[in-house]
This record gives sequence, C-alpha cells and structure tokens, in this order.
Amino acid sequence: MRLFRSNEILGIAAETLEFALEASRDTHPNEYMGFLRGESASRLGLNREGTVITDVLVMPGTESNSVSATVKTSTVPNDMRAVGSVHSHPNGVLRPSDADLATFGQGDVHIIIGAPYDRDSWKAFDRNGDPRTLDVLDVELPDAESFFDFTQADIDEELREQ
Repeated sequence: MRLFRSNEILGIAAETLEFALEASRDTHPNEYMGFLRGESASRLGLNREGTVITDVLVMPGTESNSVSATVKTSTVPNDMRAVGSVHSHPNGVLRPSDADLATFGQGDVHIIIGAPYDRDSWKAFDRNGDPRTLDVLDVELPDAESFFDFTQADIDEELREQ
C-alpha cells in the first residue's frame, strides 16, 4: 500500500468529474467550491507513477453567491492527498479571475467549471493560472473507508521507499 504520492497529476477520475459537474449544476446560480484530493495511480490499478484526482471535499460553512465562493480557511484539512481546488463560474467563463489566481497558490491543479456544467464545460489550470491538460480517466474508485485501512508497518515500508 502506498501512502505517499508522486507529485505528477495524471488526470481526474471520470466519476469525480461527474460529481463536480453535478454539484456545480445543483448550486447554480451560485458558485460552487471544493478541494481536490488524489490517490496513487498504482492503487487504482494503473501501471504508472503519479496521482489521479479521486475526491472533491466540500467544506462546511462555505459561503457562495453568483460571483464568488468563500471557504473558511479554518475548515480546510491539512491533507497530504490535497492536490488543488475546483469551483464553478455560473456565467460560463472558463478562465481564472484575479480573485481565483489569489487562491491558486495551494495545490498543483485548479478546475473551473462553467454553465451549462457538461463534460465540455470545464478547464484545468496550474497554480499560476496557465491552462494545463488534465485527462479524464475511467478508473474504479476505492471505497472511501479504505483510506483509513493501514498499519504502522505500511507507513514504515512507505517511508523506506522514499
């Protein structure tokens, strides 16, 4: 079992993207906001080193309206699987605003989803706001409870491999 991940983001799981698109649709006309977490590609059955985005974390107390979404920083977990953020633009504009760029410092990938919130209504960006390629991968996601299924021996083995 690998507990630590390669820094390379290989893509986003199709099921995870669908969740973010649906959440954006459900939140319209307000913005949607979440944080992205990844899983080791090898743990998902891929024969590659790197990370696949598998989860969208929604923070309690997030406030949103038609032009912004604000997360209370005290609710954001210190998570070693964190890889970036996702949020929607109800106006359909698929490029980061100045406010977006100010929040892109944490994480390697940031996704903006625009109305009408379909499979062609999103783009990924790096921490500088430059567009980046993010493949949609058809992988089976692990059970959420499996994240907590490891022992001290698993941690020790992973540290030796670093």
